[in-house]
Amino acid sequence: MNIIVGNKLKQLRKSKDMSQEQLADCLCISQSAYARIERGEGTSWANYANKICEFFKITPEELVTNDIGQNKETTNDLNEAFIINQLSDKIVEQYEERIKELKKIIKDLKRKQKP
Repeated sequence: MNIIVGNKLKQLRKSKDMSQEQLADCLCISQSAYARIERGEGTSWANYANKICEFFKITPEELVTNDIGQNKETTNDLNEAFIINQLSDKIVEQYEERIKELKKIIKDLKRKQKP
């Protein structure tokens, strides 16, 4: 899936005659981070899915399919479920990381309160 999204981003970026750096600036990420997304490395594209779709005026389904003109009726449900799962997994990961950080802060505060 990451390679599909990476290839789609490359197509879309080139259709607007933009450099990786220009698109990275629009997404507020570094050029190297954007290049990794385009190469299909990792799932960080999910963090920027809304911005990408808004910028290119496409739907999330179009972002994760091989062809922009693909038959949406046959792939819509599967793509939508996949996108929801990808995004929800990413959100869960972020919340779990934040919970770990907060637990550490609480532990440190308790340690400082003890005489």
